[in-house]
Amino acid sequence: MILHYFKRKENKDKQLAQDYYKKILYLSNSILNRNSFFKESNYNSSFEIVSIILIIYIKLNIKFNIKNYKNVNEYLINQFVLDLDDSLRSKGIGDMSIGKYVKTYVKKFYFRLSKFPYETDKIDENHFLDYLQNFELINSERQIEAAKVFLEIFNNISASYKVEKNY
Repeated sequence: MILHYFKRKENKDKQLAQDYYKKILYLSNSILNRNSFFKESNYNSSFEIVSIILIIYIKLNIKFNIKNYKNVNEYLINQFVLDLDDSLRSKGIGDMSIGKYVKTYVKKFYFRLSKFPYETDKIDENHFLDYLQNFELINSERQIEAAKVFLEIFNNISASYKVEKNY
């Protein structure tokens, strides 16, 4: 009987993470399709956008101390790794070398996570501008525009947490 309770709780966390990940993919597709500030519109651009939005969700889960945020964040990252694996396989990478590619992208993700501002209360356009300059993702003349877009996404996601928690 008790085991059933733990399993059910885990499923709620996993479902929440899957819902967040669907939102991340939707946001990343809309950014990639409607903005021309990227140097190239390819798999790496898509990876970078998904990484940034995923990092925003992870940081805000911690900031707003959502219930079981550690589990939710773990499930988010697991979903991200599974998505990396599936998308790389669909690009034609075989079983023998898929692990190497996934490992490379996961290292990139954790590097981006380490560069993201620690204090999420004080994030502004300049923080995102500094953050985006760490990567060769965006045309230099369009970095301010990109910083504004990512700040808007950050603020919208943050506002959705406040509404859910009734701050």
